[in-house]
Amino acid sequence: MDMTNYKSGFVAIIGRPNVGKSTLMNRLLGQKVSIVSPRPQTTRTKIMGIKSLPGAQLIFLDTPGIDKSGGYFHRLMVKTATNSLEGADLILWIVEAPDPLSQGDKLILEILKRVTSPILLAVNKVDLVEKESLLPTIDRFRSLLPFAEIVPISATKGDNVALLESLLVQYLPEGPPLYPPDQLTDQPDRFIIAELIRERIFRSVYQEVPYAVAVLVEKIRAREGRTLTDVEATIYVEKDSQKAIIIGRGGAMLKRIGELVRPEIERLLGNQVFLKLWVKVRSDWQKDDEALRRLGYLQP
Repeated sequence: MDMTNYKSGFVAIIGRPNVGKSTLMNRLLGQKVSIVSPRPQTTRTKIMGIKSLPGAQLIFLDTPGIDKSGGYFHRLMVKTATNSLEGADLILWIVEAPDPLSQGDKLILEILKRVTSPILLAVNKVDLVEKESLLPTIDRFRSLLPFAEIVPISATKGDNVALLESLLVQYLPEGPPLYPPDQLTDQPDRFIIAELIRERIFRSVYQEVPYAVAVLVEKIRAREGRTLTDVEATIYVEKDSQKAIIIGRGGAMLKRIGELVRPEIERLLGNQVFLKLWVKVRSDWQKDDEALRRLGYLQP
């Protein structure tokens, strides 16, 4: 690989909950590494996605959504998001065209006023508004911060995402690649499998189960001499009523969750999967540092 004028660096993606951060990162990478759900606050930890191009390597940090609500666990997520800005070479702030500069955005604006790295603004979900409303929105943001670039996009449809990628590369510092060209993320298989299961739970019991769901992958083991991998995971909830909803009548919902997520795990592992899921109640896991460390939300 020719290292002449090669560029590489970290891009922190920041925004309030549910503006499309994970959708955009997955679109840029061309593959899912961060789960997507209609619910805000789906992303709980800083997730790294790596995009290797012929002359550049973009290392994306998909962060939890920032707003003022929530208790101890939510404050940890916000701290994770703001800490990720410190080591980033570029900041990509995502707002949404239908609801620009909400209270959550104003909080982020105050955080970004202290940042010295170049900031690019992506105005997402432009497919949901009239084109005439975009220019006033862009002008409004242009007066708030000295953005390096402002790009209207649709992460869902892919509009202007290629342009955004080329602009990110333009502002990257020169330097060698930091990861092998075929590596897509720094997250281990256990983490991604846990996230895939959690996403499927959100999509299957959208109304009934709030954020009080965590998943711990207990085992990933390939069977000797066979193209089959055993995967065992425990789903933690806070209440017996939530456990009953996820299991469903006669175990039907848990079975459905397993059937829907298994093909995604098989694509990830490149192998057939025998999946076992359990559901356990742990009422205090969002307030318990030991539980949060075990679940991967706190560093040891």
